[in-house]
Amino acid sequence: MKVYTKKGDTGKTGLIGGTRVPKFDLRIDAYGTVDELNSYMGLLRDTATEDRFVEEIIFIQDRLFTLGSWLASDPEKSKMTLPELKDNDVIRLENSIDWMDERLEPMKFFVLPGGHEHVSFCHIARCVCRRAERLVVELNGNSPQDPKILIFLNRLSDYLFVYSRYLTKQLGANEIPWKPDK
Repeated sequence: MKVYTKKGDTGKTGLIGGTRVPKFDLRIDAYGTVDELNSYMGLLRDTATEDRFVEEIIFIQDRLFTLGSWLASDPEKSKMTLPELKDNDVIRLENSIDWMDERLEPMKFFVLPGGHEHVSFCHIARCVCRRAERLVVELNGNSPQDPKILIFLNRLSDYLFVYSRYLTKQLGANEIPWKPDK
């Protein structure tokens, strides 16, 4: 199978189910942003400092492919059986957030993103995750989506924030508080 099909040369692409839509379609933007997030998750996996996070990020990447496949489907025409998001997927993220949070000082202020290259990667992934979430919320207004998609993305952005703080501590980086200039 060749990588190029030439079907997208006119600015349209196909959804699962065969429907052709413009490449600027909100659905394409949503799953394209999830794909971008998945790439950043790969960068986080490549820079993980502990094996537990490598395994966790692989799980997250798998779930992002799952929710991306739902976003890439024409809900009225697709006959393909897609993998399901499960309540336990969100619970797994929450358990990891709690595990990391127990090892951190309580939040007393907003922090400036950065402090170490790995921490910065985490913040970039968090921002892409939030953008994906906003796009899925907008898409949901036009074409109802599985609520688990929104819940997973919302929890994943929380996970990425706590992971950035955890990495800051593990790497001995400075967590710089935001002090508004008055």
